[in-house]
Amino acid sequence: MSSLATVLILVGMLVGAYVALRPLVRTYRTYRGTRVITCPETGRPAAVEVDARLAVTTQASMGAPMVQLASCSRWPQRRACGQECLGQIEAAPHDCLARTILERWYAGKQCALCARPFGDIHWADHKPAARLATGQTIQWADIRPAELPILLADSLPVCWSCHIAETFRRQHPDLVVDDPPARPHAG
Repeated sequence: MSSLATVLILVGMLVGAYVALRPLVRTYRTYRGTRVITCPETGRPAAVEVDARLAVTTQASMGAPMVQLASCSRWPQRRACGQECLGQIEAAPHDCLARTILERWYAGKQCALCARPFGDIHWADHKPAARLATGQTIQWADIRPAELPILLADSLPVCWSCHIAETFRRQHPDLVVDDPPARPHAG
């Protein structure tokens, strides 16, 4: 077999794999991640995760994804619920992602401490934070997703740099010296 034929066969196999796997990857990306929904039973926010692997597996075997919860902030007490919240996720899978909720909250805002505007949020590094009503800044990793709607209503956006500075100031007050405000020049 010639090397050209081998290359063409390999390219054909790669294209076939791409065509076959693309819908499965799209399904996985659609259903992965923590979501904040309104629990139909309580009317309060709850954090849920869809079983993305099950959705992919059932799509591959049955042609359509089966969507069910893998976790919920109300479990284990309410594990036997009817999972009626899945309708919210199926209607708008991207809109109820915790990450999307946060990105929309920061959109068009500026840091409450330095007034620097927020651009695109980069969640891999230099993540923005929030300033609580108490004045303390906090990272999103320290917040339970089910608390997001309440926290967002009562907090202000803070950039990563200000959060780091405020955290240092809080943890090491003996090492911080603030410059006095500049005096206006007499003219």
